[in-house]
Amino acid sequence: MKPAEFQKAVLHWFDQHGRTSLPWQQNTSAYRVWVSEIMLQQTQVSTVIPYYLRFMKSFPSVEDLANAPLDEILHHWTGLGYYARARNLHKTAQQVSKELNGKFPSTVEQLCELPGIGRSTAGAISAIAFHQQAAILDGNVKRVLARFGAISGWPGKADVVDALWTLAQRNTPYQRIADYTQAMMDLGATLCTRSSPNCPACPLAKKCIAYKQGNPQDYPGKKPKKAIPIRNTCFLMISNNKGELLLQQNPPTGLWGGLWIFPQCDTTDCINQALKALGVNAQDYRVLNAKRHTFSHFHLDYQPIAVNVGATEIFKDRVSEKGNQVWYNPQKPISLGMPAPIKALFDGLNS
Repeated sequence: MKPAEFQKAVLHWFDQHGRTSLPWQQNTSAYRVWVSEIMLQQTQVSTVIPYYLRFMKSFPSVEDLANAPLDEILHHWTGLGYYARARNLHKTAQQVSKELNGKFPSTVEQLCELPGIGRSTAGAISAIAFHQQAAILDGNVKRVLARFGAISGWPGKADVVDALWTLAQRNTPYQRIADYTQAMMDLGATLCTRSSPNCPACPLAKKCIAYKQGNPQDYPGKKPKKAIPIRNTCFLMISNNKGELLLQQNPPTGLWGGLWIFPQCDTTDCINQALKALGVNAQDYRVLNAKRHTFSHFHLDYQPIAVNVGATEIFKDRVSEKGNQVWYNPQKPISLGMPAPIKALFDGLNS
């Protein structure tokens, strides 16, 4: 299929079936497209929409986002995961606001220089916000093109992704580039799905090699399986006589960077030692049911320990002079970014 035929088929389908009422498709701007694209990395549209709407209400412009405390941004991100995305949003907002006079660059090359923006995300911003000819290759588009061209192998391999980029660029039009970009994402999300693709309804089916072969499920190739390691930790849910719980902020980089979590210790044998290091005396503690949280590259098995320390007159609102610890009242919550397991433990207190 020639590129012109490919583009015509995709756009004709989009005109009939494409999604046009997504929140970031309204009042389109580089800022709104950028935030949506970052949120949509590793996350489904249905999950992103409520987060996006709340985010835009709180941070309607790149200047608002640049001037907001990182804690506030991480608080709005709580539950979306992959928190480096939120930290990079903040960095990019500050860079665009302070160094670029609040205006996003329009080219893929310039956009890729900003924190957290890769080639595909840059292509989406350039195409949708600035109507420049730019290819994208997110997870949905990889699946469509891998099946269409029967490009075998895992897209995490350099030669496979290079072949997919070549196909993506060859078929990307100069006209109606914003519609085409959305159409390719929609095809992968609604028809060319990971399991049970609706091939008969696809505008590319007649020329799709995987469909002709009768094995679209074989494309793209799967990531080689490896044993997922397991890490263990204990979360010390230290509560005082006011019903407050002690939280401390992680360093800005690394796992859950900048987020607020319960103090940790390696095993239940180290509880007293950990409490002593924190400067608190436990009246009693209970070992609760262990739980598991799965990351992309490991399982985290965590043991919640409910610790009662009674009165805490020696502490003020901030426990440490560095400001990285706080007594948190779940009945009067403040805006702190928390990872999903910590939020789940708080939710369990209220259930």
